Amino acid sequence: METHQIHPELLKHKVRALVVGCGGNGSAIAAGLPYLHQALLAYGHPEGLHVTLLDPDVISPTNCVRQPFSQSEIGLYKSVVLANRLNLFWGLDWQGIPERLDPKRRVDGVDILIGCVDTRKGRAAIAKCAEDWSEVDYWLDLGNNSDSGQFVLGEPLNRRNRRHRLRLRTVSELFPEVIQADLDGDGLPSCSAAEALDRQEPFVNPTLANHALALLARMFRYGTISYHGAFVGLSALAGMQALRIDPKHWQRLRKRAWRGGTPQHGALAPTVRSHRTDQA
Repeated sequence: METHQIHPELLKHKVRALVVGCGGNGSAIAAGLPYLHQALLAYGHPEGLHVTLLDPDVISPTNCVRQPFSQSEIGLYKSVVLANRLNLFWGLDWQGIPERLDPKRRVDGVDILIGCVDTRKGRAAIAKCAEDWSEVDYWLDLGNNSDSGQFVLGEPLNRRNRRHRLRLRTVSELFPEVIQADLDGDGLPSCSAAEALDRQEPFVNPTLANHALALLARMFRYGTISYHGAFVGLSALAGMQALRIDPKHWQRLRKRAWRGGTPQHGALAPTVRSHRTDQA
């Protein structure tokens, strides 16, 4: 069984994480990152995490149904509200920036980019910023539909990550359709609380976020991982299938994607969901 070793420099200095998107998955990730920060310090990491939250959206009434926002925060920026809340509670100095990721600008000063966007256009922007001349170590992508989803930890092909047989493939390499913007749907948010819950089960976001953060925690604690993602379902008790570190498996996934195969996730088939279910 193949394994991946953490980039050793990440164990020597403050780990700079950028969370792109502060909706359902992004807010759940943000809520869990302070625990990862505390765990790293307990493991002996010298400085832990510094996190920047990036999202241009403001809080709407339907965001208060499934996301950790209140009626008193309607109209405020999601990224700023989350950063301020975490800083006050945990005594941190993390940042919230109410901007959209610009694909024309290189992402600098970021070690781990955590993508929590809900459109193919958004993922395409992340892929462009993390690849080529970027020095991002890892891109962790989360995506889901109503009651299932996936997270994939990859090493973008860039100045930091060279071509190698065991370089962790990113979500856009394994499933190229997730960055094809012309396949996006209507792009409209849910207009009511009932519709928001109909589009997505209440606990799919924190479930997915906790699994993704557990992968990062394992990598930092033990220095090695034997899987780099998983497909998670809420409709079955044994609803998880690990994404193995296996070049042959990656090749099969890419071939299936290019053939246009889209098996149902109810059987835990490795299928990436890219519907707009992260808004309300």
